[in-house]
Amino acid sequence: MPDNSRFTVTADAPGKIILFGEHAVVYGRPAIAVPVIQVRASATIESRADDAVVIDAPDIARMSTLRDAPADDPLATIIRLTCARLGVPPEKFTVRIRSTIPVASGLGSGAAVSVAVARALGKYFASVTLAPHASVGMPNADISDLAYEVEKLHHGTPSGIDNTVIAFEQPVYFVRGKPIESFRVAKPFTLAIADTGIAAPTKIAVGDVRSQWEADRELFEKLFDNVGTLAHNARVLIEQGAIEGLGGLMTANQILLATMGVSSLEIQRLVDAALGAGALGAKLSGGGRGGNMIALVTEVTQDAVVRALLKAGAKRVIVTMVGGRQ
Repeated sequence: MPDNSRFTVTADAPGKIILFGEHAVVYGRPAIAVPVIQVRASATIESRADDAVVIDAPDIARMSTLRDAPADDPLATIIRLTCARLGVPPEKFTVRIRSTIPVASGLGSGAAVSVAVARALGKYFASVTLAPHASVGMPNADISDLAYEVEKLHHGTPSGIDNTVIAFEQPVYFVRGKPIESFRVAKPFTLAIADTGIAAPTKIAVGDVRSQWEADRELFEKLFDNVGTLAHNARVLIEQGAIEGLGGLMTANQILLATMGVSSLEIQRLVDAALGAGALGAKLSGGGRGGNMIALVTEVTQDAVVRALLKAGAKRVIVTMVGGRQ
């Protein structure tokens, strides 16, 4: 057994973006999501001599103990849930969390932190041989399940897509209540992800869409059907390598999301700027009302689109490749 009085383990998890299907995915339609490896959350577990569990999150200037954390605190919840799954007492360690993922921007910051913490705890207890069921750490499916429970605190009625794509760290085609499907990206493609700089708590947008759906189910079921069809068709194009066709689907998806009331003037300004600079398509990504938008770019148009997005008010732009070497 290692000397766990000085033992440290670190694990991390990427961000994510939704390509197609946000909001409709909550109502059983398909969605496509991909990891964004350029931004990550990390969790370090460090053993302690005393019995306490200390939560150290310097990015948000937080230092507290698990014992003093409220029952609905997301960080405390993932620690408690993971230790319960591993069959070990939550004691004698510090959890230190760092993240480069913007909060409330549609990049899955909450789920990434939960996945990183669960993964780190699994590795830690496997290494100190205190958890028999963690001999090789926890499977990604278990980590995803744990993170989903915490997502309920963040989002109220989460789709499950954030924890899924982040835990498995690969593109997924997701239908709520059905087995996860990974799929082949036949030809890599590039996205520019622009941050509006406006915090956009997903829980509020999801709740507003639900209220509208309850008021006019016929309209919203049609909207959800159309979004689901776009997601299905997008998967076909990605698997065929017909990337140029994705742009029109993205822009069509944006129109449907705007009809649901989850876009904003700031998002539409960035969408228009990207399209005007040569992007093949553009849409919001995530809950909407702020957060991020994404644009499909080529090697020729990438730089011009990034410049246009920054000029139109984007606080930052991340360029990521989907498929191939990232």
